[in-house]
Amino acid sequence: MQFGIFGVGDIAPDPTTGIPRSETKRIHDTITLAKAADELGLDVFAVGEHHNPPFVASAPPVLLAHIAAQTQNILLSTSTTLITTNDPVKIAEDYAFLQHVALGRMDLMLGRGNTVPVYPWFGQDIRDGVPLALEHYNLLHKLWREDVVDWEGRFRTPLQGFTATPRPLDGVPPFVWHGAIRTPEIAEQAAFHGNGYFANHILAPNLHFKPLVDFYRQRFEHYGHGRAQDAIVGLGGQAFLAKRSQDAYNGFQPYFESYPMFRGTSLDQVAESTPLSVGSPQEVIDKTLTFQEGFGDYQRQLWLIDLGSIPIEVALEQLELLATEVVPVLRTEMDSRRAPGVPDAPTHASLVEATYGEAEPRQARPRPNSGDNTSGPLPYLDSDPAMPAQMPRFA
Repeated sequence: MQFGIFGVGDIAPDPTTGIPRSETKRIHDTITLAKAADELGLDVFAVGEHHNPPFVASAPPVLLAHIAAQTQNILLSTSTTLITTNDPVKIAEDYAFLQHVALGRMDLMLGRGNTVPVYPWFGQDIRDGVPLALEHYNLLHKLWREDVVDWEGRFRTPLQGFTATPRPLDGVPPFVWHGAIRTPEIAEQAAFHGNGYFANHILAPNLHFKPLVDFYRQRFEHYGHGRAQDAIVGLGGQAFLAKRSQDAYNGFQPYFESYPMFRGTSLDQVAESTPLSVGSPQEVIDKTLTFQEGFGDYQRQLWLIDLGSIPIEVALEQLELLATEVVPVLRTEMDSRRAPGVPDAPTHASLVEATYGEAEPRQARPRPNSGDNTSGPLPYLDSDPAMPAQMPRFA
C-alpha cells in the first residue's frame, strides 16, 4: 500500500489579509512540501496539471525533475497529466526523460480535463474530450513500446518512422494511472491495458466513484489481467488534522471559508458527507478505513493537505501528523484487512523484474547515423559489437 500527498498548485486568498501568495511562493512551497514528504518517509508525491488561473501547475515535468534532484526515495507522480490538450508525442518524451532523471522513481496519472476554455487554448474542442483521450493514450502506449512508430489517427498529423526519445528507462514504460470522474470509457481503457485507475475521491459525496471503480475492476478481470479484486486502484482524499478534533475544525474553518469552491457550504456538512477528513489523527484513520470498506482493497491513498490558502508552515504541520501518526497505523491496519494475493502498486523495480526476471534490462543506445528515422535499420539497439569505439554509449 502506498501513501502520499497530492496537489494542483492552486492559489487562494489568505483568510486574514485577503492577499494570495505569489506564484513564486506557491511553487517553492510545493517543493518544500515534497522534500519534507520524502524525509518523513511517505511513498508518493504527486502534482496536477492546470493552465488556468488561479493555478500555477502548468509544467509538472519541470517541477518533478527539480524535486527528483532533491529527494532520495519518494515516488513522483502527476495528478493529472492532460492526455487531451497535450500532444502524446511530447508526453512520451517528457515523462520518459523524467523517468531517466528520477532513475525510475516516477509514474503518471492521465486525465482528460474538464475546464472548457483550456481546450481551444491548445487547439482542441472539449466536445472531442473522450475520443481525444482514448486516441491520444493509444498513441502514447505505442510510442513507449515501439522504437519506430507508424501511426495515423483523427486528431494529429500522421507519424512515419518516428522514434520518441529518450526510450523508456530499462525498456520499461512508466506505469500509468487513468483518472476519471464520470467517464466509463476511460475506466474501460485502463482495464484493457492493465493500467491503474485513480478515483479523485474529493469534493463529491462519499463513495461517489464506487460504480466506476467497480466497473473498472470487472473489465480488468474481463481482459485477463487477474481477479477483479486485483485491479490497481488509487484514491484521493483531503485532510486537515490536529491533536484534538475541535482544534482541527477551528484551524481549518478560515481556509475552508475563504476557498471559492466551498462558499455557501458548511464545514460540518461537507466533512460528514464527503471524503474530507477533519479531526484528530484517529478520526482521519477511521474515515480512511471506511474507504477500504467501501471500495475494497486498493493500492494507493493520496491526500490533499495544502489547499490554496493554507500557509506552508501549517501544511508542514499537517504533513508531520499524517506521516507520523496516521500512515503507520493505516499501513498495519489496512494490511491486516487485505485479502490474500492482492498485489501492490507497480513500481519501476517490480515492472523491470516482471519484464526481465534475472536477465539484464535493456539499455537503449542510438545507432550511429540513424538520420531522421525514415528509412534504414532500427535507430535503437541493446548492443552492437560493430559500433565504432569512439561512438558514445548512453547507459
